[in-house]
Amino acid sequence: MRPDAPEKFGLVQAWWGDGKGKTTAALGMAFRAAGHGYRVHVLQFMKGGTGSVEDVRGEYNAIAAMPAISYENAGHYGWHGRLDDSSDDDHEREAKQGLERARDLVDAAGEADLSEPLELGGDPDDGVHMLVLDEILYAANRGLISPDSVLDLVEGKPSNLELVVTGSHKKPDYLYDHADLVTEVGKEKHPFSSGHRARKGTEF
Repeated sequence: MRPDAPEKFGLVQAWWGDGKGKTTAALGMAFRAAGHGYRVHVLQFMKGGTGSVEDVRGEYNAIAAMPAISYENAGHYGWHGRLDDSSDDDHEREAKQGLERARDLVDAAGEADLSEPLELGGDPDDGVHMLVLDEILYAANRGLISPDSVLDLVEGKPSNLELVVTGSHKKPDYLYDHADLVTEVGKEKHPFSSGHRARKGTEF
């Protein structure tokens, strides 16, 4: 692999729905972009581990082995709205900190020359070609951050930054006039419905 720069990045992609696969799809694109030598960063909201999901997810180990991708976590332990001893105030604080971090990353991309290759193992604060904000739509849907704040990120991004946002079982109508791709991931059947818990290697 060698550093390269995309010729046609700059779209906004939104992945939502009640089906499994939103994060999986976003990470698949992230690895595809990184495989071409483009710089990618993943910022995950609302994923800080639970009683059924380990703190270190499989994607973190895979990302660590891939020089063109980096990640960070802005999630509080537990899942918002579940009876797992996690506090709504803590979830809101973590989500708002994640939002500020997302703004910093968008601003940094705006200051970088994204038409040029970026160092594969470089600091995301020096710019990235693709930014994945995983579960940010859930944070907005659950009132931890406002939908308007998500729109501000979309509208304030540089023209050649590919921005991917995921999450929410509720249709993000507020994004429709601003996103170039909106995909609903719909559930027809899910093992969770029959009592299965999250499995290592598939859900985390």
